[in-house]
Amino acid sequence: MMEIITSIGEMKTWSRRIRDEGKVIGLTPTMGCLHEGHLSLIKASITECDSTVVSIFVNPTQFGPDEDLGSYPRTLEADKEVLRSADIDVLFLPTKEDLYPDGFQSFVEVDNKTKYLCGKSRPGFFRGVTTIVLKLFNIVNPDTAFFGEKDRQQLEVIRTMVRDLNLNVTVTGKPIVREDDGLAMSSRNRYLSEEGRLSARSLSQALETAQTSIEQGERSTETIRNKIRQMIEKRNGTEVDYISVCDPEDFSEHKEIRSKTLIALAVRVGNARLIDNRIVERT
Repeated sequence: MMEIITSIGEMKTWSRRIRDEGKVIGLTPTMGCLHEGHLSLIKASITECDSTVVSIFVNPTQFGPDEDLGSYPRTLEADKEVLRSADIDVLFLPTKEDLYPDGFQSFVEVDNKTKYLCGKSRPGFFRGVTTIVLKLFNIVNPDTAFFGEKDRQQLEVIRTMVRDLNLNVTVTGKPIVREDDGLAMSSRNRYLSEEGRLSARSLSQALETAQTSIEQGERSTETIRNKIRQMIEKRNGTEVDYISVCDPEDFSEHKEIRSKTLIALAVRVGNARLIDNRIVERT
């Protein structure tokens, strides 16, 4: 039976007991509104670990003043049913008051990797992400934490934090899960209108076209970016935030395609800001 824990102290006590039993704990941090992408991480945790914890917390410190904190989709009762069916051990539901009490003033920052992509276009975003993830790691004390590769920059930033701060947790990334039409699964897909959904398909289609061009010998990153932009901007209601052709670990921009390159996109489609990416190996 799934246990629901809301208290930080109770969560720590549960974790200590499980560890004393010699069991391996897996954690999947989420902001709720669960979909098959989340479930792929949860299933991996259940397979690879003895006990699985899923946290749901819409973290205010990673939202900017003009972003969608107030309207971010919250489907807690439906999420509970999904997690009961998945047969996890604990749903951790911390409160904002417990995680960010009055007088809270301590944050964690990773420098260089956050200067690019979402870190550049969303100032303060990664400070909020690394702070909440570190707090969850300290509270749940997992052996392994599971994150999706759709948020590839976030994944690498968290790995860097874990390495630099000597945290005793393994950060595991799992592949992007896509809808039947190729759209990367995201809680923000709920914002899309029917027309917006058709426009949003251009992200995965543009990545596919870029990969094909590279495999056929294209080496100019400017040419690749231009092809992607043309494919996306010809769709109704799209606004490109960034198109990056970069190093897959430090996210610095490439001038020409190298042996291993990350193509990463952020695009606004109507009210939804969507991200997608693909790593391409040059042949």
